[in-house]
Amino acid sequence: MLDVGLGQGTQALRLARAGHEVTGLESDPAMLTALRATLEGEPRFVRERVRLVQGDGRDTGAHFLPGAFDVVLCHGVLMYVPEPGPPMLAGLARVLAAGGLLSLVVRNADVPALRPGLAGDWAGALAAFDSPAYTNRLGLPVRADRRADLTATLACIGVRLSTDGAADELARLLDAKDRAGRTDPYRSLAALLHLCGVRG
Repeated sequence: MLDVGLGQGTQALRLARAGHEVTGLESDPAMLTALRATLEGEPRFVRERVRLVQGDGRDTGAHFLPGAFDVVLCHGVLMYVPEPGPPMLAGLARVLAAGGLLSLVVRNADVPALRPGLAGDWAGALAAFDSPAYTNRLGLPVRADRRADLTATLACIGVRLSTDGAADELARLLDAKDRAGRTDPYRSLAALLHLCGVRG
């Protein structure tokens, strides 16, 4: 598995603890240093399953061979990339094996006024109607994506949206998530979008 922009390594550590081999790609040296320190506190079997690479998610082709991973995660990263569009997503798809899963979590640009509105920030809510760009809780300028745009881009690079069921509770969770993702108003109101695509 490849975790692009792994940050503090929350997902990578959970996956490694569950027995998966995980490569983490992170551009921030301070984050990598902190994660290496965290890894030192993990059991050996977890440490051996995590490989850390310093680099930018927009340059996956410079770091990895085509089809190198069965799963590519890119959660909460696209919002920091000024224009991720086809080049970045194509790069992620390129390192994904045929039949592999691409998992994206992005800020939903269809409802940018929702968060400031719920917080009672009416000036922020009014400003959000006109732009997918905003300032996040860390004070950083970020942007949101529209589901329709991402879906069209993924289709152009050979990745189709999919939801796979697993066993028992996970299957019910995925079914509920899938149903909410296909049903308005739930789909339209989500602050974050989780898109899962399978490479053809």
